[in-house]
Amino acid sequence: MSHFPQTDANRRAPRLQFSGTVAAAIHGEGGQHARARLKSLSITGGLLQVPCEISPGDFIEIAFQTRSGPIHGMAEMLPAMRKFESACLQPFRFIALGDDDHRKLCMALESAFDRRFLDSFAEDLTGPAGF
Repeated sequence: MSHFPQTDANRRAPRLQFSGTVAAAIHGEGGQHARARLKSLSITGGLLQVPCEISPGDFIEIAFQTRSGPIHGMAEMLPAMRKFESACLQPFRFIALGDDDHRKLCMALESAFDRRFLDSFAEDLTGPAGF
């Protein structure tokens, strides 16, 4: 069974920003293949750094690796945010994920958010120097 992520116009899904490089493979409708970098991710979509702009509204297949396992889904490209000489930052919206892919995506996001919360909580517990 497939999962079709729904957006809530009143509440934005929490985003996970990547400081390192998370490789993603994308496949376009016309059979084009490209490598991309995942810059941020949420349960409803994310932001890719792609070699060149993909037309807004185009559907792509996207695949990337997480600690919870590989995730593969269908997405719709949204209008590019920034264009550079050799790359473009372009958001996407998931339109279909298999149940297993959705579960892995939820687990990966929860795990990352938990780690960030615990890291910031541990910093608060250390207190000022000398204690």
